[in-house]
Amino acid sequence: MGRPSWDRYFAKITEDVAARSTCIRHKFGAVITNDKHEIVATGYNGVVRGAPHCEDIGCIKDKQNIESGMGHGICPAVHAEQNALIQAGRNSFGCTLYVNAYPCKICARLMVNAGIKRVVISGEYADRDGLKILEDAGIEITYLDLEDEDED
Repeated sequence: MGRPSWDRYFAKITEDVAARSTCIRHKFGAVITNDKHEIVATGYNGVVRGAPHCEDIGCIKDKQNIESGMGHGICPAVHAEQNALIQAGRNSFGCTLYVNAYPCKICARLMVNAGIKRVVISGEYADRDGLKILEDAGIEITYLDLEDEDED
């Protein structure tokens, strides 16, 4: 196998970032890069600082039978994209954000306002409404299948 494309390279790093997640339902990761192919920030989903981790106390959404993609206000987690955008601050303007799932509506809105110019998605999620927000804002969306070694 030859040298991976930049998209594949950063999408695979996103998978490693997601491994830090303490969520028992989904492990999401995000990586923000600038146009020089430098990592500006990373983020993974997990509860707010100082709160007990879901992997230790259980999932509140599971306990309340809330389906995936719903109940964002009930879940104590901060999303991977949100953590990466917080870390990047104004440095995210004009950058590419890699994420291993479709962004939710809330994260999509934050990406628009943060000035993200491109989103590379290498996975799926139940909530697809964020994709329309990104499209309407003119943000370029690229889908990458990490299972397909020939795609680049």
